[in-house]
Amino acid sequence: MNRSEPHPVQIVWFKRDLRIHDHAPLVNAASRGPCLGLYVYEPDLLQAPDFDAAHLAFINQSLEELRSNLRRLGSELILRRGSVIEAFKQLDRQFRIASVWAHEETGNGISYQRDKAVRLWVRDQPWKLIELPSNGVIRRLASRDGWSRQWQKRMNESILAAPKELTSPTVDDPGSILQPDQMRIHRVPRNELQKGGESFANQYLESFLQIRGPRYRTEMSSPVTAFESCSRISPYLAYGNLSVRTVFQATAIRTAELKEQKKSGIEIDPDWLKSLSSFKSRLSWHCHFIQKLEDEPDIEFHNFNRGYDGLRENEFDRSFFDAWCQGRTGYPMVDACMRALSQTGWINFRMRAMLMSFAAYHLWLHWREPALHLARLFLDYEPGIHYSQCQMQSGVTGINTIRIYSPIKQVSDHDPQGIFIRKYLPELEGIPDKHLAEPHKMNLMEQSLFGCQIGKDYPAPIVDHKQRYRIARDRMHSVKRSSEVKAASQKVYQKHGSRKQPMSQRSR
Repeated sequence: MNRSEPHPVQIVWFKRDLRIHDHAPLVNAASRGPCLGLYVYEPDLLQAPDFDAAHLAFINQSLEELRSNLRRLGSELILRRGSVIEAFKQLDRQFRIASVWAHEETGNGISYQRDKAVRLWVRDQPWKLIELPSNGVIRRLASRDGWSRQWQKRMNESILAAPKELTSPTVDDPGSILQPDQMRIHRVPRNELQKGGESFANQYLESFLQIRGPRYRTEMSSPVTAFESCSRISPYLAYGNLSVRTVFQATAIRTAELKEQKKSGIEIDPDWLKSLSSFKSRLSWHCHFIQKLEDEPDIEFHNFNRGYDGLRENEFDRSFFDAWCQGRTGYPMVDACMRALSQTGWINFRMRAMLMSFAAYHLWLHWREPALHLARLFLDYEPGIHYSQCQMQSGVTGINTIRIYSPIKQVSDHDPQGIFIRKYLPELEGIPDKHLAEPHKMNLMEQSLFGCQIGKDYPAPIVDHKQRYRIARDRMHSVKRSSEVKAASQKVYQKHGSRKQPMSQRSR
């Protein structure tokens, strides 16, 4: 078929769903006639303060594979730069659009405003934009009551196979992959990043479910073991190389397989089933947090609980923030985690919580700037999870326990031999294990003997842990007891609280 023929074309608008498997918009478009894929490089998104060149590299790798897969099936992925609306106008002039199919997206504030603008513009077009649910997030959710049941139902729906064949008009100019310098994005070399695309996503999932998974439950908390024992599929979920449903059902199949082996007398690792159960529960957790941003987009910018407004905003210390960003706080676990994150784009959940806790409580930084810095570093940056977690670890939701992590205790708990710390802080290579948590407590003779002068080779702590812990604890609990915060907390829970039974039943 060529473009001069009058048959209108279905357009699949790809966003953070860069795959062909379990992709409802693609399946629906393919069943209705000729179709084309579209991805738009949007300058507003790519130059936003939460975006990094590493994100673009991952997107580009995903797009390369997506384009290859669509071509293999008989279609094309069109790449454009600029406004989504202008891209649609161009395609309509060139091919005549029949419909545009897309997944609902719960992204940052920029994509949220873009989607509203697109929907408003489409009202005046002769064709429709059909948005289909993505993963377990429910648009226009009336109440959190029963959300878990609805999520479970979605996860058990049939996985959609990729179309066996596609048809499309001839495309003279499909567009090219754009590099960071073309989008005016500063690139910092980061050589240990995961690569994007469906094939890599499936490799990571398969290796976790078949080989790496049994220690997940016991080894996820330590950065020494988490890089290997965690699934590492979070970037692929963030950019939609995998659907949550695919992961959920693959985990269920593997669990059933292991149970059958055990029943048949085949010896299996005793940790497998517990680990897969823990992993499966975190898939629900994944969508639970994104649902919060879907229900209240403003939490990207404002405290969940407005009773905490003004708590830290006017006390932001730029020198503290810069030291935290650079991994120069004088607390080895904090600094090693930040430097590891800068190199690899990933760190395990407990260490993410510790980084945010240290910024919020020890440095008394309002969460917004640290959240943006971490967003740029996290290859798996997922806005819905990210802003909820940053606020939760900063203690401003009003419905979560206030947890102030000790960066000293984290060393003894999760890296007592300094394996992780020495890897990312080579200046501490010669320091004995007993001094790794608090190297500043070495006397001058020990500093000379072990080849690390505090204040020169490695910084002295920028704050005193015990003092800052006490001050933060007292301030947080004082505010939490206020009537304003208590009243706001009830509203936050009503809207966002995790619950498996209705509020009315809980109160009875």
